Amino acid sequence: MSSTFSNLFHKGLLRDAPRFLDDCVQYEVIMGSMAYGVSSDTSDMDVYGFAIPPKEMLFPHLRGEIPGFDECKPQFDQYQRHHILDASALGGKSREYDLTLYSITKYFRLLTDNNPNIIDSLWVPHNCILYSTPLADRIREKRKVFLHKGCWLKFKGYAYAQIRKLETKQPEGKRRELAEKYGYDVKFAYHVVRLLNEVEQLMLEQDLDLQRNNEQLKSIRNGEWTLEQLQQYFVQKEKDLESLYTRCELPAIPDMAAIRSLLMESLEQHYGSIDTLVVSQDRHLSALRSIRNIITELGLD
Repeated sequence: MSSTFSNLFHKGLLRDAPRFLDDCVQYEVIMGSMAYGVSSDTSDMDVYGFAIPPKEMLFPHLRGEIPGFDECKPQFDQYQRHHILDASALGGKSREYDLTLYSITKYFRLLTDNNPNIIDSLWVPHNCILYSTPLADRIREKRKVFLHKGCWLKFKGYAYAQIRKLETKQPEGKRRELAEKYGYDVKFAYHVVRLLNEVEQLMLEQDLDLQRNNEQLKSIRNGEWTLEQLQQYFVQKEKDLESLYTRCELPAIPDMAAIRSLLMESLEQHYGSIDTLVVSQDRHLSALRSIRNIITELGLD
């Protein structure tokens, strides 16, 4: 089975894409409304994933480059393309894709930051996994290693951003029609509730079911909530989650040693031994840095 990227690339629909990605994709999932169980027949296909680029891109010293002296070749962080129309998809009915692929190192960094979109990508239901290598299966199996109490701040921040967009952004196209019909942009509204529900699951259960509240989200998208109901829900839920945060059993900060170990394991599975490429941190120095992070987190520095 080939990746979505490869299928679109060989159809000539990704002419601006780096050619090396054709052999490097490890994981692709359907995100957006399909993953959350609220999609309609007209929903686009939002695809997220990660790739492991050629070794020289992660370890540029292998190319003999001296940073600050040589004109270094660009490294790969991500490839993103919106509105990719595949006219041959669905038996000629066509399908539009939004595609985002990250380098494994950026993907791990975003997971460590508990970025909501990227965290969600490891918890999509199995029917939303388009492509996954054994290496990616292992990362998904170990996904809870990325979770920490910082998820509340990240998810809350994203929820606030959706509220601001709802209040200030002028919707266009079909969304404008819906906003005029219901009095507000219901898509921004359902994302507010979705984000708060998800982070509640993470703090309570250290786990995530993206479709658990899909009937509630559908009712919001169908305009069955008033704007006042949404605002009241947000205010009360935020208070409840602030209280939950104080007694949450997630670790206060990321377990960087465990996350780094998973990253190294993944790179070695792909490249072979990387002992000569990565300098291992002295364990005493690593312990001191962990203590320093805890002190900073507690505001004692």
